[in-house]
Amino acid sequence: MGEYVVSPATHQTACGRFGASFSVRHPHGDGSSCRIFHIDKSFASREAARLFAVTQGWLQTCQPLPIAGW
Repeated sequence: MGEYVVSPATHQTACGRFGASFSVRHPHGDGSSCRIFHIDKSFASREAARLFAVTQGWLQTCQPLPIAGW
């Protein structure tokens, strides 16, 4: 398994809660690949959304099978 870079992102929703997404980047060869995942859930705080995104990103990189398309 290679190295991955997980980047979380959060945003405030119209109702005042927070949404989350994360990207997973895997550098290989002369280029790199990046996948963006949007989480279909809202959170009471920005920190809760960020923590969930980081955890989901970590879980994606720890799967025994490679991420689709990589």
